[in-house]
Amino acid sequence: MLVAERYEKIVQLVNERGSIRVTELSELCSVTEETIRRDLDRLEQAGRLKRSHGGAVSVKEAQLEVPYFEREVTRSEEKKRIAEEAVKLVRPHDRILLDASTSAWYMAKIMPDIPMTVLTNSIKVVTELSTKEKVEVISVGGRLSPRSLSFVGPLAEKSLESFHVDKLFFSCKGVHLERGISESGELQARLKQQMMGMAEQKILLADSSKFGVQAFTQVADLSSVDTVISDSSLTPDIVESLGAAGLTVKRA
Repeated sequence: MLVAERYEKIVQLVNERGSIRVTELSELCSVTEETIRRDLDRLEQAGRLKRSHGGAVSVKEAQLEVPYFEREVTRSEEKKRIAEEAVKLVRPHDRILLDASTSAWYMAKIMPDIPMTVLTNSIKVVTELSTKEKVEVISVGGRLSPRSLSFVGPLAEKSLESFHVDKLFFSCKGVHLERGISESGELQARLKQQMMGMAEQKILLADSSKFGVQAFTQVADLSSVDTVISDSSLTPDIVESLGAAGLTVKRA
């Protein structure tokens, strides 16, 4: 394989997988790890990928978070059905945590006005729940992320430390059977890691387009999740794989 051909293969693999390790590239390209490291340095200088610890990530993934108004209309019907299925899991007097995803916002829109506590870092969720008199709403503070209309960063993480909830309903940028749950940026990923650590039940709301995707920053392994709610387009083989891993799968 010529050097130029190897470069193209490396870039193709990185873009297809989102990220890949030096050891994998060494095996796939049949060259030493030292050669791969030099290749990655040159490709990063050319702006074709981004080096990471032990490997490389796609520059397509290392982009700013998608603005909320764009996410709000993307696969909205699927997200609404997912939200309807998720609300069925809410019980009176539950303490639940909703992230800043559009799926969580759709949940808030149809949440029954029953005695319960909702903790969230989402401005949209807070606004939606403000009309429900029996729902106690607690907002997480922190640095405002204008694109997600949510609070993130160290202050948001610290404000979560004193809470424990029954159920976490959250979404993500990508779900990969081997590489787990991932987010577009480190701040969102770190906050969701903390959210998962403070919940008895972790319920992932992810439409079928997110499966097979690995975004920029890993959040957690799929084994950390209890239930996955997706849409009817989720393929049977993925459903089977999730079930084999011990997860409950619901298709809306």
